[in-house]
Amino acid sequence: MKNLGILFFLIIANISINAQRNFYNPNTISEIKIYFEEKNWDEILDSLFTYSKAEGRLPANVSINGKYFHNAGIRYKGFSSCNVNYIKNPLNIDLDCFIENQNYKGFTKIKLSNVIHDPSFVREIVSYEIARKYMPSSEANFANLYINDTLIGLYTCVEAVDKNFAKRHYDSKNHSFFKGNPNVLQYPFGQNSNLAYTHGTDTTGYIPYYNLESDTGWSDVLKLIYTLNEDTQNLDKILNIDRTLWMHAFNYTLMNLDSYIGYAQNYYMYMDDNNRFNPILWDLNMTFGSFRESDGSTHFLGLNINEIIELDPLQHLSFSISPRPLLTNLLKNPTYCKMYFAHIRTIVEENFSNNFFFEKAQTYQNLIDQHVENDSNKFYTYSDFISNINNTVYSSGTVDMYPGLKNIVEARMVYLKNYQGYNGAPEISEIQHQPEIPHNGEAIWITVKISSATNVVLAYRFDSKGIFFKKNMYDNGICNDEVANDSIYGVNIISEGHTIQYYIYAQNDSAGIYSPERAEYEFYTIQQAVYEGDIVINEFTTEDNVNVFNNSEKNEGWVELFNNTNENIRLKGMYISDDTQNIAKWAFPDTVIRKRDFLILWENNGELNLNFELSKSEGDIVLAYNESEIIDSIHYSSSIEEKTFGRYPNGIGTFDYMPPSFSSWNYVGINPRVDFSIYPNPTSETIHLEIDNLEADIRIEIFKSNGQKILVEEINSNQNQISTFGKTFDVSYLGKGIYYLRVISSKEVITKPIIIY
Repeated sequence: MKNLGILFFLIIANISINAQRNFYNPNTISEIKIYFEEKNWDEILDSLFTYSKAEGRLPANVSINGKYFHNAGIRYKGFSSCNVNYIKNPLNIDLDCFIENQNYKGFTKIKLSNVIHDPSFVREIVSYEIARKYMPSSEANFANLYINDTLIGLYTCVEAVDKNFAKRHYDSKNHSFFKGNPNVLQYPFGQNSNLAYTHGTDTTGYIPYYNLESDTGWSDVLKLIYTLNEDTQNLDKILNIDRTLWMHAFNYTLMNLDSYIGYAQNYYMYMDDNNRFNPILWDLNMTFGSFRESDGSTHFLGLNINEIIELDPLQHLSFSISPRPLLTNLLKNPTYCKMYFAHIRTIVEENFSNNFFFEKAQTYQNLIDQHVENDSNKFYTYSDFISNINNTVYSSGTVDMYPGLKNIVEARMVYLKNYQGYNGAPEISEIQHQPEIPHNGEAIWITVKISSATNVVLAYRFDSKGIFFKKNMYDNGICNDEVANDSIYGVNIISEGHTIQYYIYAQNDSAGIYSPERAEYEFYTIQQAVYEGDIVINEFTTEDNVNVFNNSEKNEGWVELFNNTNENIRLKGMYISDDTQNIAKWAFPDTVIRKRDFLILWENNGELNLNFELSKSEGDIVLAYNESEIIDSIHYSSSIEEKTFGRYPNGIGTFDYMPPSFSSWNYVGINPRVDFSIYPNPTSETIHLEIDNLEADIRIEIFKSNGQKILVEEINSNQNQISTFGKTFDVSYLGKGIYYLRVISSKEVITKPIIIY
C-alpha cells in the first residue's frame, strides 16, 4: 500500500518535470553561443555590472543548442564569482528582455555559473539533484559557452526561480514573491535578509534587504516578518513550516553556508494559494564546505575545514552574530526540532550512507571530463578537477581551500550520526486503511504499527494543493487498533472529495520519524471511489476520418475521456469496454488523468491503446469502476464523415455530432469561422501559422497524438488591426513524428497535422 501511494505521487511529479528535463537534463551538455555586435562587449558588461547591477543589459543574438534568438538581454550576475578581470564571468541571459515571450522550450531566462569556487565542477549539479527529492528546486546541467564563436568555458546552467518556476510547482505565479538578496551585503555583522523585525513598522524600511519578484506584495513580506518575530503562535498560517525545516536540514547537512545560515541571503519565498510562504533554495555552487566565510554564529569570521565538518545544527539557539529568527523561532519548539533532525537523518541516509552523492559526482565528472580539459579559462587545473572528488584543493595565489567531496561528506556523516536527536526514533511499519476504496462521507480507519513512540500524528488532506490537517493516533484498544498498548495506533477520518493524501509522524523523547520519510513533499494516497460524472466519455469516433492519426498512422478510431473534477484521478481499477455484458474488457494501467483534462485511448494495442475495435455501424462504449460499477456509457449508431460524436457542453452535455476537438473542449458548429494554413510542413525548425478572417478570440494548441499539450496560446482578436493573423512557432525541440496544431474559436475547432523530421 505504501509503495502504491508513493508511486502515484511520482507519476504526477514526472509529468510536471518533463518540460524542464528536455533542456536541463543533467546527462547532457548544452551549447550556448552569444553574438555581440560591439567589439568592446566585455568592457560594456563590466561597466553595467559595476554601475547598474541587475538593471542594465547588453543586446545580443543567442544560439541555444542550434536554436537562434534575436536581441536577448545579457548581463553578468553574482557577487564574489564576478570580477571585471575575469574572462569567464557568470551570465544572466534574458531571452524576452527586448522581444516579449521569446523563450527556449518555455524558459525565458538562462543563468550560467562560472564554477569559480568548485574545482570538482559538480557541487552545484549534485546539490540540486539532492534538493529536488525533498522540495521544489531548480533543474540544473552543464553548458559550453561561446562568445562570438570563441569558447569561454564550461558552465553550470541552472533553472531560474521566477514566475514560470512558481507556476510549475505551485500552480500559480502572481502571488507575493520575494528573494532574500540585500542591495548591499553587509558582513560579518550585517543583518542582510535575515527576516528580523528590526527595520521599523513600515515596508519602506525593508526594501533595501529584499528583492520583490512579484508586481505587489510588500505588505505580505512585512506580515511574514512580523509574525515570525512577534506572533509565532500563528506562524503556521503564513509560513510552510515543514518546507522551512527541510531547507534548514539541507543547508546544514550539505554544509551550505552561503545561505540563510551564513550571511542570511540566497533564498526565495513564494506565497501559495493557502497564503503561506514557501522557502526555495538558491545558489548552491558553494556547498560541501566550499563557502566558509561565516556561519552567522560563533565562527562569524570564518571556519576551517574541521570546524565546518563539526558545524552544530543547533548553533543559532545559543548565539547569532545577528538575529536568525527563521532558524531560532522554529527550532526552539521541541517538536519542530525533532522534525528537523528527522529530515537531516533522511538526507544523510538517502544520499551519504548509500554513497548516492559520490556516485552522482563521479558520473557527472566522467560526463564533463573532456570539456573541463578544453576549458582554458577555468580557475583550477585539470589535475585539480580530478583530485577534488577526494582531496582538498588549494586555490592558486590565495589561502582558499576546497575540501575533497568524499572526505568531507564522510566526516560530516559521522558527526551527524552521533549528534543527539539523530538516533533512537520510533520504528514505523504495517500501515493499513479500511475500507480499501472509501466513498464520500464514509469513515476511514488508518492503523499503523509503531514501536517506542510517545506521540503519533496522522497528517491528511483532501486537496492536493491544501494544507495537511493533524490528528493524534491512539493505542487504546478503541481506535480499530486491536488491543491497548500493543504498539498498533489508529484513528479515523471522514472521507471527502476524490483523493486522500496522508503521512504519519511519530516521536519519543529521543527523536522523531516520518513515513514516508520525505513527507510532506511525498505522501501516501488513498484513491476514493470514482462516481458517475467524475470521468466521462467525452468524444469518440469509430474510424479516424477526421485528420487525426495515432502513432501507427493507421485509420483507427479513438475515445476521449474527460476528468470533470478538480483533482488528478488515478485510473487503476477502472475499465472500458464495447460490451455491456463484459464491462471489464480492457483494464486501465496505473496512470492518471489530470484534473479538468483529457485522455485519449486508441483502437490498437499499447499502453494506452484499447484491445478492441469499436463497431463501425452501431455499438456501445462502457466506462466502469471496480469491475462492477458503470460510471458512464453511450449507445451510438453510424458515424458521419468528418464528424465525431461528443458531449456539448463539454464534459456534462448530451452527445451530438460535431467537428473533432480531440483532447480539447467540445464545440458545436456548422460553418467554420476561421481557416488557417501551416508552412513549411513537413518541417524541422519552425512552422508559420496564418489565420484568415480572424473575427474573434482564438486558442492555439500544439499537441501529441496522445493528447499531451506541447503549447497553448490565447490570441485576442482585438489586438489585431487586420483580419489575417500570422505567427511563427519554434518546433525544433520536438522529436521526430506527427503532431497536431489546433485552432479553437467560439464556434469551431479545426485541427491539422504537423510532420517533424
